[in-house]
Amino acid sequence: MTKKLAAELFGTFWLVFGGCGSAVLAAGYPELGIGFAGVSLAFGLTVVTMAYAVGGISGGHFNPAVSLGLAVANRFEWKELVPYWIAQVVGAIAAGAALYAIASGKAGFEAGGFASNGFGELSPGGYSMHAALLIEVILTAGFLIVIIGSTSKSAPAGFAPLAIGLALTLIHLVSIPVTNTSVNPARSTGVALFAETGAMGQLWLFWVAPLVGAAVGALIWRFLLGSSED
Repeated sequence: MTKKLAAELFGTFWLVFGGCGSAVLAAGYPELGIGFAGVSLAFGLTVVTMAYAVGGISGGHFNPAVSLGLAVANRFEWKELVPYWIAQVVGAIAAGAALYAIASGKAGFEAGGFASNGFGELSPGGYSMHAALLIEVILTAGFLIVIIGSTSKSAPAGFAPLAIGLALTLIHLVSIPVTNTSVNPARSTGVALFAETGAMGQLWLFWVAPLVGAAVGALIWRFLLGSSED
């Protein structure tokens, strides 16, 4: 169990540090910035790389919503859910702290939103709370369907990390303008703590919506799409 939790902690650290780091450190330069598409790809790459690196140890969740969804789908032990959540959140906060320490090393640094998630005034595109809630539920549900389907016995072996990473890239391409993309409560928590906005006050949505979406996606797979062998 210790190795599983260590793998989840480090994998979530990598996801937040790489994904949010691409937004904080690399996205904003007029000539060299990677933009929304680059940030989307960075998040997908973090999942692909860590899923191959430590997925064989812990399952490669790196996300409390994924852990919940897999438990609902009978792919994960309920008794391990809270320890996984703790490891994931600790890894995300450690990544946020490391990223803040690096970013603040530049003269004139202001944390601002610090890659945090939000709605209303904190939404990149000014989208409402209801829009943010709906898109986070839908995209997390879709994410779980991809995860469960690509890791099922009938799926081609060895390609699940690629499918999951590409799905996360797609999710970011769709929803960065709406919420700055969460679908991951740990990712949201890890950077909200360091933002100089009202991100902490809106953090509840980025726990509730992904968890609900994950459960919905797992139930869709379990009762409508999956086979008795899954």
